[in-house]
Amino acid sequence: MSHKAGFVNIIGNPNVGKSTLMNAFVGERLSIITSKAQTTRHRILGIVNGDDFQVILSDTPGIIKPAYEMQESMMNFVKSAFEDADILIYMVEIGEQDLKDEAFFNKIIHAQIPILLLLNKIDTSDQLQLEEQVAYWTAKVPNAEIFPISALQNFNVKEVFNRILDLLPESPAYYPKDQLTDKPERFFVNETIREKILLHYKKEIPYSVEIETEEFFEDENIIRIRALIMVERDTQKGIIIGHKGEALKRVGVEARADLEKFFGKQIHIEMYVKVNKNWRSNTNMLKRFGYNQ
Repeated sequence: MSHKAGFVNIIGNPNVGKSTLMNAFVGERLSIITSKAQTTRHRILGIVNGDDFQVILSDTPGIIKPAYEMQESMMNFVKSAFEDADILIYMVEIGEQDLKDEAFFNKIIHAQIPILLLLNKIDTSDQLQLEEQVAYWTAKVPNAEIFPISALQNFNVKEVFNRILDLLPESPAYYPKDQLTDKPERFFVNETIREKILLHYKKEIPYSVEIETEEFFEDENIIRIRALIMVERDTQKGIIIGHKGEALKRVGVEARADLEKFFGKQIHIEMYVKVNKNWRSNTNMLKRFGYNQ
C-alpha cells in the first residue's frame, strides 16, 4: 500500500483562525487561541497520522509589518513556511481585504504548489456576503481552491482535510507515527502560561512577556515545573504579580489545570517574575527564547 506524507503550512493575517484550524485538525490544543492579535510567535508543527498518511501541519504567526526585532523574527518563521510547503493554506476571514504584506501576497499568487484558500468565520455572515466574498477571492487568487469554513464550529474542516489527503505527495513518514508535534514539553508549558497572561492582562503587558521553563522534572505520577516570566519594566512586574500575589496565583492555577489535561498527570508549578529591559530587541535574548534561529 502506498503512503503519503507532506508539509501543509498555514499562513494569513493575525486573528483569522489559523491556530483554531490546526488544533481542529490535530485534535489537541497545540497553538494558543485568544481574541488578541499576535498570539502565535513561533512556527508550530502539529502532526496527524493515519495508516497510509502523515500530514505535518505548520501554524505560523499572523503576517504583520514588523516594529521591532522579535517581530522580524516572527516574520522569518512565515517566510520559511513558503520554502518547505507541499501544500499552502492561505486563511482569510469574512470581510477581510488582502494580506498586510504585499510581498507575501505575491508569493501566494505565483506559488507552484497547491493553494487552498480558506474563507473562515462564515458563521458570522449571510449567504449574499458569502457569495460576494467567494467571487472576490476567486478573482484575487485565481490559482487557489476556495473552501468556506468555520474552524471554530468545525464546519467544512473535514472536507478541507480530505482535500489535503488527495493533494499529498507519495512519501514515507517524516516523523515517528506516534509523534504529535516537533516541540518539546517545555514549549507547551511556556505557551500555556503565556496564554493565561494574554487572557488576563491588558495593553502592552502580554506582548512584553516571555516565558522560560527552567525546570521540568517528571516522575511517575507528578511533573514539577519551575517557570520564569520575563517582562521589560519594573511596573510590568508589579502588574503581573498583583496585590498580594493574587494575579500571578490565578495564572498559576489556570495554567496548572490545562497542563494536567495536556500531560495527563498531576502538575506542581512554581513561577517567578524577572525584569530584563528591552529583551524583545536584544539579539542574544531572542536566540535564547528560540527566535532568530
